[in-house]
Amino acid sequence: MADGLVIIPTFNEIENIEAIIKTVFDLKRDFHILVVDDNSPDGTADNVRQLQTQFPESLFLEVRKEKSGLGTAYIHGFKWALAGDYEYIFEMDADFSHRPADLLRLHRACLNEADVAVGSRYKKGVNVVNWPLFRILLSYGASFYVKLITGMKVHDPTAGFVCYRRKVLETINLDNVRFIGYAFQIEMKFRAYLKGFNIEEVSIIFTDRINGKSKMNSSIIREAIFGVFTMKLRSIFFKKNF
Repeated sequence: MADGLVIIPTFNEIENIEAIIKTVFDLKRDFHILVVDDNSPDGTADNVRQLQTQFPESLFLEVRKEKSGLGTAYIHGFKWALAGDYEYIFEMDADFSHRPADLLRLHRACLNEADVAVGSRYKKGVNVVNWPLFRILLSYGASFYVKLITGMKVHDPTAGFVCYRRKVLETINLDNVRFIGYAFQIEMKFRAYLKGFNIEEVSIIFTDRINGKSKMNSSIIREAIFGVFTMKLRSIFFKKNF
């Protein structure tokens, strides 16, 4: 049995899902994949079900009733993974903005000393392809803001390409995670940081999606900007329950 599970949350990813699944399964190391689909109206889940006939022992699907946020999709996937025997649990987007081959590099980092391996766009400069300048500035500025507020030394705290060792997810109280948008990525790293886990960054090249539509919106941005400060305060005043 594979010791690594790649969790891919989806909503209307019919243009990408088959290709991303097959690319992961073509890697030299065996991974299992869990697709957490938010009842996509475009038939994403049906496509995954068809692929399960080709990969019955390595491709899994969980369909939720409605679109409920990236964070809750990953929490659902984490709990599913912990109910199994997986030692390494990965987060990865369906749209090829994260190169599947880099799963091997994240896995290697956790095989060594990392408890959390982050696929970082900003460890070595700015490694982002096909983003407009304003979005690069927004993302890079958000990363600087998060480092300033939280004290973490992570260059890319909003990164969504991550490998967690099992013990990290077992230690974090997943039911207490509050953010549901992209700020979820910040909160998970911050909780791991407060628990004393070793977070290492692996430099990657991030390429904006070619097919499909981005899920970024203004409410997600507001959550990240205003929520981080509140999160830091909660970690100070409610330390025992954070």
